[in-house]
Amino acid sequence: MVEQFIGTWKMISSENFDEYMKAIGVGFATRQVGNRTKPNLIVSVDDQGIVCLKSQSTFKTTDIKFKLNEPFDEITADDRKTRTVFTLESGKLMQKQSWDGKDTNIEREITDGKLIAKCIMGDVIAVRTYVKEA
Repeated sequence: MVEQFIGTWKMISSENFDEYMKAIGVGFATRQVGNRTKPNLIVSVDDQGIVCLKSQSTFKTTDIKFKLNEPFDEITADDRKTRTVFTLESGKLMQKQSWDGKDTNIEREITDGKLIAKCIMGDVIAVRTYVKEA
């Protein structure tokens, strides 16, 4: 399940995120802030199996709660209104966001003790790396 993702994760690197934000339609001003922000990612699960994924930074904190394989409406950090579903596939936490006839995928996996998030829109891929805080 998602147990391996539980904890507080601190971003240590972000590659190609500006190109990813452009690909999903984020405006210039929001991209400037997004590029400078290094959010912590806090993952928890309650006793009902509801996963909470919190992205916390000095700029903005977003909080989404979901059950695996159950689509829900999400308002993203950049204010897109998406239909989102999370699945677990081969140990990867997969997030698919759909809006306005477009889809983007965020694949999160644990590799060498780090949480690697690949943000994919068409042929544009951004990679954001986090380490677990003690």
